[in-house]
Amino acid sequence: MNMIEAINSAMDVALERDRAVTIFGQDVGYFGGVFRATDGLQKKYGASRVFDAPITEGGIVAVAVGMGAYGKRPVVEIQFADYIYPAADQLISEAARMRYRTGGEWWSPITVRSPYGGGIYGGQTHSQSPEGIFTHVAGLKTVIPSNPYDAKGLLLAAIEDDDPVLFFEPKRLYNGPFDGHHERPVRPWAKHPASEVPEGHYVVPLGKAALAREGSAVTVLAYGTMVHVALAAADDSGIDAEILDLRTLVPLDLEAIKASVQKTGRCVVIHEATRTCGFGAELAALVQEHCFFELEAPVERVTGWDTPYPHAFEWEYFPGPKRLADAMRRTIEI
Repeated sequence: MNMIEAINSAMDVALERDRAVTIFGQDVGYFGGVFRATDGLQKKYGASRVFDAPITEGGIVAVAVGMGAYGKRPVVEIQFADYIYPAADQLISEAARMRYRTGGEWWSPITVRSPYGGGIYGGQTHSQSPEGIFTHVAGLKTVIPSNPYDAKGLLLAAIEDDDPVLFFEPKRLYNGPFDGHHERPVRPWAKHPASEVPEGHYVVPLGKAALAREGSAVTVLAYGTMVHVALAAADDSGIDAEILDLRTLVPLDLEAIKASVQKTGRCVVIHEATRTCGFGAELAALVQEHCFFELEAPVERVTGWDTPYPHAFEWEYFPGPKRLADAMRRTIEI
């Protein structure tokens, strides 16, 4: 399966296993979603369980919060992560606080799916990475897969979780892995081992990072598309980097991060979001806090720039393998 098919399969399995699961959002019903992630689900399960919503992101999430409080498990789609901001109040003020402010009487078992990130020439309104905004909020979980196998397992784990989960899907990875070399031919998922996705039910637990590449020279902390950029940077540069695919930002697998950095003594963080207050800043602080005496060099960050995502300068903004390789060399040469 490619990532779209894996995500579709996860929702298919969830709908079949649990009558409380329902799916809605803009164009997700009859049309099957702008990226076809919900293709065929309305036909199979009916318009009462898979249906279209008006163009009102705040309303979509508000309805999901109410449904969750009444025992449903809604899975909603925000068509692009760039449009999630109108729903921020419902996510932050309502969904994230529901369990706490009712003393556990109500909760909010909702999953919010949204394609995010650049590398598709989407410009400033179709390329943003807003994950750092939501990792700041107590009560929300944030999940970002990097391959089809994880996408299905993590999505099923998110749907079955009793807390609200933001599930950001790197749209540059929908149809194949992307190493940041935009001038090269597109590669499909078919030849990648992570495209071997079981048809039935399985979960990838939230809060468990995956070792994408074992190494000894420097630890690279990555998620989403940047996992593949990191693998390319290690191959291109010849640096023996250990690459950790975080998979979930909240909850975070701090033990895996500590074990890797304590082994290598060096750390580089990479993400596509803007630099200031991006999730990489939290990662750098955690590494400094927990691995200070093992560090041989300052923690480096490779990120997007503090600008809107530029259409004309897509690849200057996109954190590619050369920028990451340069950062790894700086840590090693100190």
